[in-house]
Amino acid sequence: MHHQPTSADDLAAIITDAAARGARCEIRGGGSKAGMGAPRDAEVIDMRGFTGVVDYDPPELVLTVRAGTPLAEVQRMIAGEGQMLAFEPFDHGPLLGGELGQATIGGVVAAGVAGPQRLTMGGARDHLLGVTAVSGRGERFVAGAKVVKNVTGYDLPKLMANSWGRLAAMTELTLKVLPRPRATSTMVLEGLDHIAAVRAMACAMGSHAEIGAAAHLPGAEGRRALTLLRVQGFAPSVTARCAILPDLLRDHGAARLLPEEKAAALWDAVRDVTPLADAPTLWRISLPPFSAPALLDRFALLGARWLLDWAGGLVWLAHDGDATEIRSAAAMAGGHAMLIRAPEPIRAAIPMQHPRQSGVAALEARVRRSFDPAGVFETGRFLDMPHAD
Repeated sequence: MHHQPTSADDLAAIITDAAARGARCEIRGGGSKAGMGAPRDAEVIDMRGFTGVVDYDPPELVLTVRAGTPLAEVQRMIAGEGQMLAFEPFDHGPLLGGELGQATIGGVVAAGVAGPQRLTMGGARDHLLGVTAVSGRGERFVAGAKVVKNVTGYDLPKLMANSWGRLAAMTELTLKVLPRPRATSTMVLEGLDHIAAVRAMACAMGSHAEIGAAAHLPGAEGRRALTLLRVQGFAPSVTARCAILPDLLRDHGAARLLPEEKAAALWDAVRDVTPLADAPTLWRISLPPFSAPALLDRFALLGARWLLDWAGGLVWLAHDGDATEIRSAAAMAGGHAMLIRAPEPIRAAIPMQHPRQSGVAALEARVRRSFDPAGVFETGRFLDMPHAD
């Protein structure tokens, strides 16, 4: 069954009816991430009926928009005012075999999607000021505020970000936006292996050059490895900071300025994980940057492909090996591994999310039950995640 509500009242009625029938409902925007998680048989609540801007005040850096509005539309609109979503969200569609342009603003916030700039600007939860939503009880609620300085008390908007539609269906979001940098330049070091690259990125991040993003693309098919450092801000400041980087990084390699067009294409490739788009199985591993080299050493010997973002704090790993081994390695490194893409039989057997410690799993379950006591949003997408202890 497919539902497409256009008002909060319609949505509440659908959820209330589903709870009464014991039905399960999947909250879905454009479906760009529908291929993530286990296959499921659930009724779909299509949120694309909630589109359009509710309020946008560029001088106050605040945007309120309906959850089903396409991400691309939001980005075009605020770019026209010289502003941006600083957590740099992106569309998973092409990465999961779909079309570009299907991602919605509600979907990227619910999934906590963020690009290279998350390293210094924070994630979706850090920019979500308020939400209007309908819980699994069929009750509408408003949380947060339409101001940059939030009120004290329970910060429910942060709870909604990265909740993957398991707590409530968001109908409106209020987001903090920021001015786009007046100038952006990228310095590159060539030919570094992953150990040297992480060291170089750490050196740059710890300097007074104020790096905005740092990533590493390993060499492949005759191309040299590239370690990218993004510098942004006012033009004179960017020029001065780029000028000091070659000396700061002299022990790590020869840093040079990349042409703007080439740099933009490389950052797009990092954000969209384009070099690994053909991999049957793809993992997203978050971990302390200093732990990345040892993890990569372990899997490079097994033929894995990878790229690094967030100065080494994010590893995109293309590897068809044992999921237990990958998650064990991630946990030993102090991180966690999410299964982004895999053939259906693997997704049916391997939980998408990293196993939780028993205390965390119990707390999450209590929170979900408080919002959704009938389990309307428990579609089976995430399987029953085993405890990590």
